[in-house]
Amino acid sequence: MLEIDVSHRLGQLKLEASFTCRAVGITALFGRSGAGKTSLINMLAGLLRPKRGRIVLRGQTLFDSQRGIDLPPEQRRLGYVFQEGRLFPHLSVRQNLLYGFRRVPAAERRIGLDQVVGLLGVEDLLARRPGALSGGEKQRVALGRALLANPRLLLMDEPLAALDQPRKEEILPFIEQLKAELDLPIVYVSHSMPEIVRLADTLVLISNGRIEAVGPLEELTSRLDLRPLTGRYEAGAVLTTTVAGQDKMFGLTELRFAGGRLKVPHLNLPLGQALRVRIRARDVSIALSPPENISILNVIPCVIQEIGEEKSPQVDLQLSAGGAPIWARITARSRAALDLKPGLQVYALIKSVAIDRQSLGRRDDIERFLAEDD
Repeated sequence: MLEIDVSHRLGQLKLEASFTCRAVGITALFGRSGAGKTSLINMLAGLLRPKRGRIVLRGQTLFDSQRGIDLPPEQRRLGYVFQEGRLFPHLSVRQNLLYGFRRVPAAERRIGLDQVVGLLGVEDLLARRPGALSGGEKQRVALGRALLANPRLLLMDEPLAALDQPRKEEILPFIEQLKAELDLPIVYVSHSMPEIVRLADTLVLISNGRIEAVGPLEELTSRLDLRPLTGRYEAGAVLTTTVAGQDKMFGLTELRFAGGRLKVPHLNLPLGQALRVRIRARDVSIALSPPENISILNVIPCVIQEIGEEKSPQVDLQLSAGGAPIWARITARSRAALDLKPGLQVYALIKSVAIDRQSLGRRDDIERFLAEDD
């Protein structure tokens, strides 16, 4: 378990953070810039001392103001990947990778150089200096250096913030592979919901220095009351699905979930692959009966669970499709014209091309991690 209960003042921001979560998979700290995310992981790393509080990781106390415990960063055995690579410019990639590794006792080296080089695909970079690397290559090397320190927990503070979209797409698959291949828990900081949806298992919502909610990502992103924190424009539901079929003739993949099946543009994934999919509320329309002769391929029977407050010409509906959450954003006029109410059965219409491909996240056996109770 990871237990945090700290308070600290940073200028005008008073940070009061208290939560407990399992130290498995990827735990994401999500919030707007200035919410206190970076300060919180700096306290975890030992780079910032809280004024008061307690931090415990897997039964070991890292900080306790009452007991006078404050382990220095090197004794906490946590890896840290910053927004920028912070590589040593005078060392080669190989020397950068091995910098922390050489300081780890041989008996505690679970992760080796060859394994990290293969995982991150940096074989051809080993002889280069950081100045000869692209932004994405630098972040891969920085990630490898942190991994080779053989940490008990990996901290990642907005590691993709300085990269353009193509470089982000280059790095994301490597981060996804970490929990699948290394069984390494990660605390990941970001204000990008697509990144969070693609990577995270547990979501920690932070606003103005306070923890507002902690729980499974699928659960928190489906709650209407948390919409101001998760983002109105990007709001939507996150579904856990399985690849159930491939339509090679029309270039479509069929995904099975609790509410039925979704047809999406072709995904080069094997049958049975678990996949997390985000469907934006603004991409979902509502019908009272199954429509005929339309181009939309996904017509999902649902029941209205909740209707958000009408504070604008738009209104959000929370739907249940066989227990799976789906959001729809429609105009208040349409809600009135259709006389929509909680408990009413409707049909969610979702265009295949609207499925958010950038936040598709592979679900690689997280249940195995959860079974390892800390």
